[in-house]
Amino acid sequence: TVAARAQSYGRHEKSEEFPDDSLDERFRALDPLTPVNNEIKRCLPSEDEVSDDASPGLAKVRRSMKIVGGRVHTQLNSILNSNRTYLQDAVITMRDGRYCLPVKAEYKSQVPGMVHDQSSTGSTVFIEPLAIVKLNNELRELEIQEKREIEFVLAALSSQLMPYTDAILSDLSILAELDFIFAKAALSRHYNCVEPKFNNKRYINIKDGRHPLLNPKQVVPINIWVGDSFDLLIVTGPNTGGKTVSLKTVGLFTLMGQSGLHIPAFEGSELAVFDNVFADIGDEQSIEQNLSTFSAHMTNIVSILNEADANSLCLFDELCSGTDPTEGAALAIAVLNFLHNMTCRTIATTHYSELKVFALTAPGVENACCEFNVETLRPTYRLLIGIPGKSNAFAISRKLGLPDYIIDEAKNQMEQKDESFEDLLANLENSRVTIEKEREEIASYKQEIET
Repeated sequence: TVAARAQSYGRHEKSEEFPDDSLDERFRALDPLTPVNNEIKRCLPSEDEVSDDASPGLAKVRRSMKIVGGRVHTQLNSILNSNRTYLQDAVITMRDGRYCLPVKAEYKSQVPGMVHDQSSTGSTVFIEPLAIVKLNNELRELEIQEKREIEFVLAALSSQLMPYTDAILSDLSILAELDFIFAKAALSRHYNCVEPKFNNKRYINIKDGRHPLLNPKQVVPINIWVGDSFDLLIVTGPNTGGKTVSLKTVGLFTLMGQSGLHIPAFEGSELAVFDNVFADIGDEQSIEQNLSTFSAHMTNIVSILNEADANSLCLFDELCSGTDPTEGAALAIAVLNFLHNMTCRTIATTHYSELKVFALTAPGVENACCEFNVETLRPTYRLLIGIPGKSNAFAISRKLGLPDYIIDEAKNQMEQKDESFEDLLANLENSRVTIEKEREEIASYKQEIET
């Protein structure tokens, strides 16, 4: 039936107006097996029903069952009407496939018959009157015959299908493939996706990418690229600023694209074909395996370094965190340098200032940051490539209620060079904001002049 519906959906006359597409060959290859299908529908009108006229034997048994059932009900109604005072309710019930009457416990000796059940309170017993025992037996025998006749019908239908086994398996395979193709199309429409361009230069350029699991009305699209002038991108910025989402978006889009899916981004987005995508994201701390946060991450990193090559994409969230900051930063730089030397495309998020300096000084390495509005103390979730970000730990802590005297003490504890570097980042950020405003003004002036 499904094959027939699918074939009908895909049927069209080939013409200049409606030329064949890539799916027409699949639709035409379907074989609905109409004669066998019609016979099955005649015998099985629904999944749990076998038609009376599926076979002469089944029709005869069911006619007999109706006759015997009618006689049982006639007898029971007669007993029910003449013994109304003995009954808990004036109804006929079924117990263990036998017709019974609900008799009050104190009158059970007044109604001769077989006791099949008792109510939970013990006030009612369900008795099969002796007068209908023989009829109930006859009905039970007919039910067994009916079951046997149904098995004959199903066996006959199965034998009719045997010559068409290959056609059925072929239909199943084609329908599964078509279902998968249309599911991909439905996903693309739902998330307003586009077909990405692919390259073998290991270059990624995502324009206005939106992670599909975020609320489409609130998600802030990101622009991110890697693999042209730099192969290593280090993303910094405050917590909850969108660093991890940016990382996951790149990994997810790469896998979606290589799986034949469209991606929720702007037209012209490019993806590269990688042999492997490696990711160390999330806290894999484990009490059972006696792993600390650092140990768990390092276990992942070791396995990634053993397998990664130039045709891999590596994603690291908070690289080498969870240990002494100085040692952690040194380890992180060593890991990234190793991957950078083999031109492996890598994106890493971090809070370490040393990595920001590394990205500023090393060729082929670029900084990026998740923008943070210092006035509102809220992240904007925009990703900015080419400039390192401040962690804004002091500003966020103050907003969350940490006393000023503790924050001032923390500032005093910072080394002079760290403080001046953070000031430099703040100045860079302010300069970028100013330049962006001026660029927007210039663009509006250009538009005005053209008009």
